[in-house]
Amino acid sequence: MTLLLEYITVFAVIYAVMVAVYFATGFALMAINARYPDRRIQKHRDGLKRQAEEIRSSMKALATSSVLMSAGYFAQTQGWTLFEPLALSWWSFPLMFAVCFVLFDAWFYWGHRLLHVPALYKFHVPHHRSIAPTAWSNDSSTFVDTLIEHFFYFIVWFVLPVPALSVFALRLFDQISGMVGHSGFEYFASKSSRYPSPLICTTFHDLHHSQFHYNYGNFFSFWDRVCGTVHPKYDELVRSMEETGEIPDTEETKVKATG
Repeated sequence: MTLLLEYITVFAVIYAVMVAVYFATGFALMAINARYPDRRIQKHRDGLKRQAEEIRSSMKALATSSVLMSAGYFAQTQGWTLFEPLALSWWSFPLMFAVCFVLFDAWFYWGHRLLHVPALYKFHVPHHRSIAPTAWSNDSSTFVDTLIEHFFYFIVWFVLPVPALSVFALRLFDQISGMVGHSGFEYFASKSSRYPSPLICTTFHDLHHSQFHYNYGNFFSFWDRVCGTVHPKYDELVRSMEETGEIPDTEETKVKATG
């Protein structure tokens, strides 16, 4: 009973932090976007009509993600994992953060691809009802969808000697960057977000929502480029934004890419 109460406390704290980050990031992005309406990517769609539904769905998905995170962390604190965590230091924190960062990006890509397999797509399709995503769309997912994409946050504690702060920092970065990536407004298009750089900008994931069959990656475009799933117009779009400072409507790209 004592262990159960300890675990429930850990879960409650992690869930409360994730919910606080969700709303703080969401409201901040809404305020910024309201000041720069010209940065909207899909100019003829407004995803905010789904806002209330997405927030309700997100509360459930964040709970699932928090269960996974808290269970893995609690197991490590009890010594139930394969390795003891490295002592937190100036080198162990960034090293294990970087390792987890790269591994999670690979996990997310292949889990995301799996969710697009017909047998599993029914669990992912509610997320894709947000054709024009907003900041609130990031966590609008089903239980199975969240379980597949975020199971990494459970298993990583068992197989790597990760200092807890490295995983918590990754989860925080993933949450905030994911909400920026779903925000529907582009501020980061530059040379650093197109080939040959592996980094991406908001347009990368926005294209996934508007056209479904491209750009499955999370932090990088690496796996999409290797596997041939990067949108054929993505680099061209980023270059156009970079040179003109204007955001072309991705609906026009859809016609060019599929027509």
